[in-house]
Amino acid sequence: MISRLLVANRGEIARRVFATCRRLGIETVAVHSDADAGLPFVAEADRAVRLPGNAPADTYLRIDLVVEAARRSGADAVHPGYGFLSENADFARAVIDAGLTWVGPPPEAIEAMGDKVRAKEIAAKAGVPVLSAPADPTESDLPLLVKASAGGGGRGMRVVRSLDRLEVEIEAARAEAESAFGDGTVFVEPYVEAGRHVEVQVVSGADRTIALGTRDCSVQRRHQKVVEEAPAPELPAATEAAMCEAAERLASDIGYRGAGTVEFLYDPAADRYFFLEMNTRLQVEHPVTELVQGVDLVELQLSVAEEQAVDLERTPAGGHAIEVRLYAEDSAYVPQSGRLVTFDLPSDAELAPLSRSGVRVDSGFASGDDVSTFYDAMLAKVMAWAPTREQAIRMLVAALRRARIHGVTTNRDQLVEILTDPVFVAGEMTTTWLESRTAADVQDLDHATLVAGALMLAADDAARRTVQQGVPAAWRNVVSQPQRTTFDGHEPVEWWGTRDGFVVDGAIVLEVSPTHARLEVDGVTTETRGHISSERPGGPREVWVDGPLRSARLREVPRFTDPADAVASGSLLAPMPGTVVAVKVEAGAEVVAGDAVLVLEAMKMQHTVTAPHDGTVTEINVEPGAQVASGEVLAVVEEGHTA
Repeated sequence: MISRLLVANRGEIARRVFATCRRLGIETVAVHSDADAGLPFVAEADRAVRLPGNAPADTYLRIDLVVEAARRSGADAVHPGYGFLSENADFARAVIDAGLTWVGPPPEAIEAMGDKVRAKEIAAKAGVPVLSAPADPTESDLPLLVKASAGGGGRGMRVVRSLDRLEVEIEAARAEAESAFGDGTVFVEPYVEAGRHVEVQVVSGADRTIALGTRDCSVQRRHQKVVEEAPAPELPAATEAAMCEAAERLASDIGYRGAGTVEFLYDPAADRYFFLEMNTRLQVEHPVTELVQGVDLVELQLSVAEEQAVDLERTPAGGHAIEVRLYAEDSAYVPQSGRLVTFDLPSDAELAPLSRSGVRVDSGFASGDDVSTFYDAMLAKVMAWAPTREQAIRMLVAALRRARIHGVTTNRDQLVEILTDPVFVAGEMTTTWLESRTAADVQDLDHATLVAGALMLAADDAARRTVQQGVPAAWRNVVSQPQRTTFDGHEPVEWWGTRDGFVVDGAIVLEVSPTHARLEVDGVTTETRGHISSERPGGPREVWVDGPLRSARLREVPRFTDPADAVASGSLLAPMPGTVVAVKVEAGAEVVAGDAVLVLEAMKMQHTVTAPHDGTVTEINVEPGAQVASGEVLAVVEEGHTA
């Protein structure tokens, strides 16, 4: 029996595994980097071991350090979570060789499915349909998809739409795969434009493999999943049964043990499916299967590791579950970092796998935590279970709208827009649908939200005064003109400060403080909450506003420009905090618009900074390995070429 389990991971998956361990009476051990020392998963573990450093290569990817941590803490078992070393056969062997219980599949099964080229060959032998590209592709074979053999999470993947880009994209995929996985092997396969991503959860014991239904993970951006649900909607029953049988057959053929996922590309137009890969670990989206099947997949993993019998049957799903991934990123999918001043996600069954009522949240962060640049940008998974898909959508949307998240920009509002889009509601989404949606789908902020933000700033000014504290905010003996508050990208908000409080055209101000505003517009009263922050004392302020339908991050435009905020024309600014991994040009080089100048890595993704126009590189302010802050001037490209 397992008595003390070390989770070789971080964040929400570590907390998820700890939750089951607490219920089963198993002690827990966390390992953590320096950047993660203050996160909830460390405090929730019974014991914790520091892995010195921050970068994954120095901490969570160090097999020797993790195994030594298990020895020092007295752990007798290791759970890998997902990502990092979860699909590393050498790690599995090191754990087993150390005399510890490995909560995962045999190393041989990890190796068989870890090489995606070999995995496709094994699947084909098992009678599972696979996609294959010709050795010498032509224009008629386009589009193509370059994929990392050891990859996952969308890293090391490139879509190729013209043959002259094939070699370039292969090299780019190799570089990203080498950085993310330490293996630059890639392969090419046909790219199905309007396909759906459907996967099957399997659990294998010593004597049998059972498929626990399907999940749909078609809503993706940059090949990374954003929304997942179970069961897959609008999937013919015969096709679902065939997928489940194929997944069971493949897992049995490789001697699989524990929980795993077989992923398929489904072509709804032709009602056919193709094997993509098998993930030999617990998936990020495993909770939706738990909710519709009424099982605890982590408990099943532990049972298999303890060589207990798996008493399961393939049964129909009970109700419908939908999960969204809440990321720290802006609307352009650029990762964000900083302090989560407020992180309040409403839930009815937080970290309770067997609960089938309401909203469940699996989160790696809490209010006051710092989101670093070293790891994935996902903050939490928010999911809802209901008897029907329509009810689950409505419940999840309501929970996201009630959330209060201040300090770091997230994709919360985009998630609401996705869930309420008619395409998603009808279950007609494909893997390319999300990125085909245009900015026109996003509505402008309503005037009341801007007014609420402006008045919160005014109330904050009044609260900070050290003199004349009894005088109303912005009050004047002779009112000549209204006060104006301008937010970046929006029209100015005009308001007056009177003896009786704030006055705004078109709204009745009922109550205002630095953290909330209650307004009446056209006879309807709305409550808005918020948080005010500043990058530096006296600098531009931001107000995070949570309205009844949307949230907003409003940046105040100061009346006078601070010289410290001015940058030279042609400056290339860091779009996010990160690490410089490559400098492509030297000072003095001539470039054309779109040429790569630098490459940054942040939150496990690489981002290329390009020349904004034709010109000459007059400054390079960084070198490979440098840590940069968001907005830092990396280089300067002066427009026009030298003679």
